[in-house]
Amino acid sequence: MEVQLQQLRYFLAVEETRHFTQAADILGVSQPTLSKQIHSLETTLGAPLFERARNAVVLTAAGDTLLPLARRMVADADAAKDAVQEIVGLRRGRVRVGATPSLCSSLVPAVLRRFHTEHPDVELLVNEGSSQDMIAHLLARDLDLALIVQPEHGVDPSLHAAPVLRESLVVASVRSGPPPTGKPQLDLPDLRDTPMVMFRAGYDLRDVTLEACRRAGFTPRFAVEGGEMDAVLSFVEAGLGVALVPSMVLVNRPLLRATPLASPGMRRTIALAHRRRAILPHAAEALRATVLAHIATGELPAGVQPL
Repeated sequence: MEVQLQQLRYFLAVEETRHFTQAADILGVSQPTLSKQIHSLETTLGAPLFERARNAVVLTAAGDTLLPLARRMVADADAAKDAVQEIVGLRRGRVRVGATPSLCSSLVPAVLRRFHTEHPDVELLVNEGSSQDMIAHLLARDLDLALIVQPEHGVDPSLHAAPVLRESLVVASVRSGPPPTGKPQLDLPDLRDTPMVMFRAGYDLRDVTLEACRRAGFTPRFAVEGGEMDAVLSFVEAGLGVALVPSMVLVNRPLLRATPLASPGMRRTIALAHRRRAILPHAAEALRATVLAHIATGELPAGVQPL
């Protein structure tokens, strides 16, 4: 037989009160039940723990030896329970989330603000990068969740990617300069002779832009090449060229104008991804719920539709 934690709690209660009946009352059990558990503990340990007198009990030498060990074991068990309950109750914890730069500059701050208000003691670790980077980090178990641009060919089968948003792509240009076209909507061939600011190699929007231009029958002319979202938008603000970007990233860019693309336009799907067979930590599950709740409110920039 093994020593049970409950038996140690009974032992400590008797030691503290020096009385079986009083200890039983404190524990909320009957006195025979308490005595049976103490006897079982003594049998397991092979020695009596108490010397019973008429009005009280005192510890034996074996009881004195067990006392500090029992206190430490019960305290450690209580500490373990408290620690787990803090995680489950989201009084503390950590969640590792990744997102593309366009989402980090638009959707993610509002989501994290909402989550932090509800769970102020949960640590948030954010990784910003391309969708390919986020997928690699998920597969390497470096992230719990990631907001990614859903690839046309799908994601790795070990990942689950749930579509949550669809956003339109627009042509960004500096307001202080002439519009890229005199029409309210732009056809991609209109950009044939317009200098473009292009994202770095490996960036999702670079491949999307190049493929769209190829299908429209031309190769774009680069004014500046390289950089991620913030750098590209800054280059456009400097008047170096135009860029094809998600509409939501222009919300806080008053120096830039957005020209929509003519029908059918261009859209991309944003998915919330995590490892398919992994149980999400409680903090990550709560953040996932916050993302979905924020999207459900409809407080989204123009050109963004919930799915």
